[in-house]
Amino acid sequence: MANSFAVDEDRDAHLSGKKPPPPAVLALRHAVLILISLTTLAPFIWMVLTSFKPLAEVEQLNPIPSVWHPENYAEVFKQVPFAHYYFNSVFIAAWVTFLQVFTSCLAAFAFARLRWPGRDGVFRLYLATLMIPGVVMLIPNYAEMVQLHLFNSYIGLIIPASFTAFGTFMLRQFMLTIPRALDEAAAIDGASPWVVFWDVIMPLARAGVITLAIFSFMGNYGSFLWPLIMIKSEYLRTLPVGMLFFDSVYGRQTNLIMAASVMNILPLIILFVSTQKYLVKGIQLGAVKG
Repeated sequence: MANSFAVDEDRDAHLSGKKPPPPAVLALRHAVLILISLTTLAPFIWMVLTSFKPLAEVEQLNPIPSVWHPENYAEVFKQVPFAHYYFNSVFIAAWVTFLQVFTSCLAAFAFARLRWPGRDGVFRLYLATLMIPGVVMLIPNYAEMVQLHLFNSYIGLIIPASFTAFGTFMLRQFMLTIPRALDEAAAIDGASPWVVFWDVIMPLARAGVITLAIFSFMGNYGSFLWPLIMIKSEYLRTLPVGMLFFDSVYGRQTNLIMAASVMNILPLIILFVSTQKYLVKGIQLGAVKG
């Protein structure tokens, strides 16, 4: 990483005609960046090391376990149905992500590419919902799910989170960067609005869609408050709710809690690393036009 920064700085300096900074300055910059990185990674490193400790060593200052206990990870699955918590979190997050992306794509296309009376006013009202804190909507959403007999069910956990004004705004800004001449050319060839949406706009908006999907999955995978309110049975517990139950019922087993936390965030790390290039590209392209 440090070498790539040095190469970029040398290239930029060469293109701009400026002399590259002295080696001592570069070394100081890299040292500061490494220090900041270690500070950021310190809690995660501590969590991983603690997950391999016996319970008696958790509160000791020595971060390295005297004896490594990888069986802590297997012990988590013995004490609670952790695999089922995994399934619930991934299942709910995947469905919410799919519905959020689908509804946001349709709404963004309507706001960005179609012309209809009152479009901009409706979009402003739609955008104004971003100013409403999510906590304010908990009681109305809960009451609605109870009236619809969806309390303590997968559908009750998924439906209220399936629509997002942020996703609509993000994809609308992304679709505004696509030349409108493509729509007009497709319409001249007899394409319907649905064909324009599916065959013209969506392939060009792929980076934005992937970016929204990543944000949506990561946000809903770790959702805590709404599942805590909606879940009554152990069968429906997600990872955050299940870990709370694990910590409160089975006593303060910090080493096992850290092992469960490592397994909890591991899918998010894999997802972020594997899709990082799409995430950066989607954010950059979506910010071109406001």
